[in-house]
Amino acid sequence: MPDETREAPHQVAWSTKVLVGALIVASNVVGAAILVGLAGWVLPFRALVADETTALRANLVLLGVYAPLAGLGAFAFGWAWLRVPEPPGPHPSAAELACHRQRARRVVLRAPVRLAVVQAVPWVIGVALFAVVDATWSRTLAVAVACMIALGGIATVTVAYRFSELVMRREVARVFVHEPPTEKGLPGVAVRSLGAWVMGTGVPLLGVVITAGTSLVYADYFTVERLGLVVLVLAFVALGVGFLVTVLSSTSIVASVTAVRRALQRVEGGDLETRVLVSDTTELGLLQAGFNTMVAGLRERDRVRELFGRQVGEDVAEAALAGDVELGGEVREVAVLFVDLVGSTALAAARPPQEVVARLNAFFGEVVDAVERHGGWVNKFEGDAALAVFGAPQHVDDPAARALATARELADRLERTGAYAGIGVSAGEAVAGHVGDARRYEYTVIGDPVNEAARLCDLAKRSRRWGEGGDAAWRGVAASGAALERADVAEGRRWLVIGAERLRGRTADTRVAVPRDRHVSSSAAPVRATSEVTRG
Repeated sequence: MPDETREAPHQVAWSTKVLVGALIVASNVVGAAILVGLAGWVLPFRALVADETTALRANLVLLGVYAPLAGLGAFAFGWAWLRVPEPPGPHPSAAELACHRQRARRVVLRAPVRLAVVQAVPWVIGVALFAVVDATWSRTLAVAVACMIALGGIATVTVAYRFSELVMRREVARVFVHEPPTEKGLPGVAVRSLGAWVMGTGVPLLGVVITAGTSLVYADYFTVERLGLVVLVLAFVALGVGFLVTVLSSTSIVASVTAVRRALQRVEGGDLETRVLVSDTTELGLLQAGFNTMVAGLRERDRVRELFGRQVGEDVAEAALAGDVELGGEVREVAVLFVDLVGSTALAAARPPQEVVARLNAFFGEVVDAVERHGGWVNKFEGDAALAVFGAPQHVDDPAARALATARELADRLERTGAYAGIGVSAGEAVAGHVGDARRYEYTVIGDPVNEAARLCDLAKRSRRWGEGGDAAWRGVAASGAALERADVAEGRRWLVIGAERLRGRTADTRVAVPRDRHVSSSAAPVRATSEVTRG
């Protein structure tokens, strides 16, 4: 896995800088043009001075000189504030790169606020500068112009701030790749929503209020027609600016929520590799980061569940995850298949451990494939042997027939791979459940069918040698009469009961059945003859 601390140093992309700069310049140019139009042709400023032509010319000249200088200065400062210092040296250390990432993080996250300050400073200076110039003609004019520039500047900076916030989302996502949002002091969703109304709608409407109040104090300056025109224009400006700021603010919120909603749909469809780009500095960014944490937890839980299923079997894992696990068990009608590899002891003594493990894994792979194909469950691996159960933990129809069919198929598959094993099958009632201690337990089956299957497996391992002396042989597969009695007629016809045997550790004889296609008849069989068992 690549070391994230060795990634290339972060810099704000040129395309992002250019786009932010263009939007800021456009916003301020449009804002200044609206103010010029209001001052020259809508608001009754000309009535406040005797020499209106000289005053207008002086203000336009001042605007023509100051606006470009202020714009260039603000653009230069803004461009510099969006630059992240390069880490020292051609091959910086991990600590230096980590420090660099923290600097880049601060630059990106604070960029909209910094750019708003860079824009606000020229507007504040403009308020003072134009007020001083216009005070030479009229103090009333100076106050009126200062109020107009201040209100227009607030609205313009607010629009530009929303634009820069939207454009910087791509850079925010890049710095949040390494660490989710933790910064304090940045505007949240509530501040963003309230600020959108106050700055986008409240401030322009304040201009309408000021105009109405001024008309009451200076009634001589306002005719009914002039007042109506001023209120109408300012109302349209307030509506336009308010709508624009609201759209920009809601776009940020909707984009974050929509990304999470679409990612949730992908997770519901089973795609646990889904990630959301954390691109918001407010609580919505925490929501996006929390979603990624949740999905990572789901991936981990799914991985643990998969590993759990591989360790104990899918059915046991699902049953354990579905409810509380308690020690104990229940009596179930099951069929048991026991398979033991022939020659593994000699193999382990003669071959390297890695080769022995590889052969055992290939052997167990055949066992698992055959058992699961017939609806069984491999309960455990014991050295070079395996125990498979049919009928627990999940109920299946005709477990005895399934186990017998598995034994026949498994013997054929193993012989095709050059492996030989003893396979024993039995059926009957057994206790299936969790055995052990509350601190450590396993799901297994305990009962006479398990013991009988293990003894039949031992008998089947020796059966291949019986044919060498001309006696009966059935090549490594043996089943009990009890299993044959419980199997369906179709499966029972594939087996032949060849006699009875007193298996080790048992007090009664066990009827032994073998697959018909594996039976070799002889006049002297080592198993005491008995009648063929059929399901009755």
